Amino acid sequence: MAKIDIMNHSFVPKHTILTDEEANSIMKEFNITRAQLPKIYVTDPVIKIIKGEVGNIIKIERKSPTAEVSYAYRVVVDTR
Repeated sequence: MAKIDIMNHSFVPKHTILTDEEANSIMKEFNITRAQLPKIYVTDPVIKIIKGEVGNIIKIERKSPTAEVSYAYRVVVDTR
């Protein structure tokens, strides 16, 4: 059976793990803490592929018909 690469699927937006410096910059820009960010589970298939760890902040880049590109940020959490 052929293995499917979900990272190349049209419905899966680009996910990037931010460095600590980038994460701190985003939190400062929006005046938020990690706890205030939306969550994404460490068991999410994309997080597994990009080797995300609990506490990482993920930048999700989606194509937008009005803004061309939109960015969302999620913090990786455990499933417990």
